[in-house]
Amino acid sequence: MAHLSKDPAKLVARIRRLQGQLDAVARALEADAPCGEVLQLVASIRGAVNGLTVELIEDHVRHHVVDPDAETDADKAKGAADLLAVLRTYLK
Repeated sequence: MAHLSKDPAKLVARIRRLQGQLDAVARALEADAPCGEVLQLVASIRGAVNGLTVELIEDHVRHHVVDPDAETDADKAKGAADLLAVLRTYLK
């Protein structure tokens, strides 16, 4: 994804935090932690992956499909903005 508007270092930092969360799940399982605690850890990972996914999709749409902030066709701009809003809501 050569056209990321986000700082790649920030995205890599998000990945590293995700790796830390996965390690926490492994430690919890090895320590025979309560099911609820393990499930909470997994839920937080899912949320973090969804957030990263939205960020990557949004960058892709803005750079390779339609950037709603720069599009001169009002219908296309609204369509792209609506799509991004739905994605943010869906993957939240």
